[in-house]
Amino acid sequence: MIITTVVAAGVSTMNVGTAHSEVNPNTRVMNSRGMWLSYILGIGLLHVILLSIPFASVPVVWTLTNLIHNLCMYLLLHTVKGTPFETPDQGKARLLTHWEQMDYGVQFTASRKFLTITPIVLVFLHGWKVAYHYWSSVTGKICIVHFYIYSSCPIMCIIL
Repeated sequence: MIITTVVAAGVSTMNVGTAHSEVNPNTRVMNSRGMWLSYILGIGLLHVILLSIPFASVPVVWTLTNLIHNLCMYLLLHTVKGTPFETPDQGKARLLTHWEQMDYGVQFTASRKFLTITPIVLVFLHGWKVAYHYWSSVTGKICIVHFYIYSSCPIMCIIL
């Protein structure tokens, strides 16, 4: 939205609503419009791409979907530190992972619950679709191991 004001010397324009007010945009990225849908569609796209491999069976594809998804989420959420852009927070986010920066570090927000539940649902889908094939179910359970370590909810660890 551009607001035009008439000044005695001429016309000046002022851009309103073009800049964000967040000190660190990493804190609110998972709450932005359409992010959860994009995340689910990305997982579905990965699965469809893996299904298009001619020699891969369905249990192997579900296993690969789980492995690739959880490996990428582990690396992006729990390993990479800092922000991909310059922030005016004087280096406070430099030593924090994305999981620690998300929602200003508040636990049990909707975004964190969504990111915790999604791999669990993927493992249950994996087990259901492959009819608990031995090797696929073993690797599917291995996929969720980082939530045993990094989960801030001990009840979720007991359930799994």
